Amino acid sequence: MSVAAVAVFCGSRFGTRPAFLAAAREMGAGLGEAGMRLVYGGGDVGLMGAVADATLLAGGQVSGVIPTFLQSREVMHAGVDDLTVTDSMHSRKQLMFARADAFVVLPGGLGTFDETMEIVTWRQLKLHDKPIFIVNVAGWADAMLAMLNAAVHDGFAETSALDLFEVVPDVATVMARLTATAHLPTTEDVSRL
Repeated sequence: MSVAAVAVFCGSRFGTRPAFLAAAREMGAGLGEAGMRLVYGGGDVGLMGAVADATLLAGGQVSGVIPTFLQSREVMHAGVDDLTVTDSMHSRKQLMFARADAFVVLPGGLGTFDETMEIVTWRQLKLHDKPIFIVNVAGWADAMLAMLNAAVHDGFAETSALDLFEVVPDVATVMARLTATAHLPTTEDVSRL
């Protein structure tokens, strides 16, 4: 079975480089055109909003998941097909995980780092085996990748930890990988979290 739903982690701000916004729009358009549902944080701001808008514009479906306390801060996206409000950040991430067949990390800040580290850790703990792609747009992920490599170098992680995710240079590459990746999610994945 091909990937039907993709969780995209990215910033609630636009960042400083035009390449970030361009990548977010390209990602959304790619998902919409491929018939893959976007699962994301539910906001209408920053790169999050840009991914959702581009997915909808391309005729795609969007599932947003946002915690109650961020409803006004991240301005809930009124145009998505399915918007769920959760009681906490953890339940937000858990629901996004349950709805996604694969994960794509685009440029972002602390929230994006948090989501990335948690989903990679869950894979390390064998709570899932869903693919994780880090899209290193304009080198934005270099520092995060250096930190992960340092954890291996300093003996805090096995070398195999670097195989838990795939780093790709651009959206075109991740879209090619998503369309080629087969994964059948199970309810067992969700029940172990």
